[in-house]
Order: sequence, then C-alpha cells, then structure tokens
Amino acid sequence: MADARSPSDRYRQGMATRRRVLGDAHVDRASASATPFDQPFQEMITEGAWGTVWSRPGISARERSMITIALLAALGHDEEVAMHVRATANTGASREDITEALMHVAVYAGVPAANRAFKIAKHVFDKLDAGETGGGSHD
Repeated sequence: MADARSPSDRYRQGMATRRRVLGDAHVDRASASATPFDQPFQEMITEGAWGTVWSRPGISARERSMITIALLAALGHDEEVAMHVRATANTGASREDITEALMHVAVYAGVPAANRAFKIAKHVFDKLDAGETGGGSHD
C-alpha cells in the first residue's frame, strides 16, 4: 500500500476478507496496535495473505481454514493455530473438520505436532464454550 490515503484494491479486498474470517474485533485490535515499525508487515499480510491467497476463488473459506490450521500446526505456530481455530466460527469449518486436518498433521508432520495442536484447539473450544473470546496474535 504505497499511499495510506488511497489503499490498493488488493488491500481493500484483503481487509474485507481478513475481517470476514478473523472478525472485526480481532482486526481492529491488530490495526490499533500497529506501529510505524510493523505497519509495513500489516500491509503486506493484508494484501498478500488476505487479499491474494484467502480471497482467491477455487476453494471455500472452510477448506482454506482446514489447510491453514494443518500447516500452522505442522510448523508449530501455536498462537496462529489458536487464532485460526477461533476463526472457524466464521469460515464454516467444524470441530470435526479440524480433527480431520489434525489427523493429517499427525501422519505427515508428526504426532507431537498434532498432539500440541489438539491441546490448543481443545483449549480454544473450552474458552468459546464458556463464552470467552479474543486473544491471539496480530495476524
């Protein structure tokens, strides 16, 4: 986004997709905490991850959610796993979908990675079931 006063179409699309998936409260927190140091990063992920990848046609938000959770779990990115598990409320991925994604993690990335991700998902679901929301990274 070269000029903050006139965001690119990809940035606008990315922000709309990011808000649809992660929710306004999460995106508002991430935006409010941005500083001149990390603002370029926030713009890059909004345009690249959200405006390009998450906004592509071809697979559903549910499927993207499952893929994202599996990849993040395989790579050990715990905060991001939690954030994307919370986001399934907006993407249509069910708890059963997450189980299936994490079963793939166990086979293709290792049982310890899947075990950790199952623990994270269970913790997130416990909080959601108790009516708690929020938390996580600034993605």
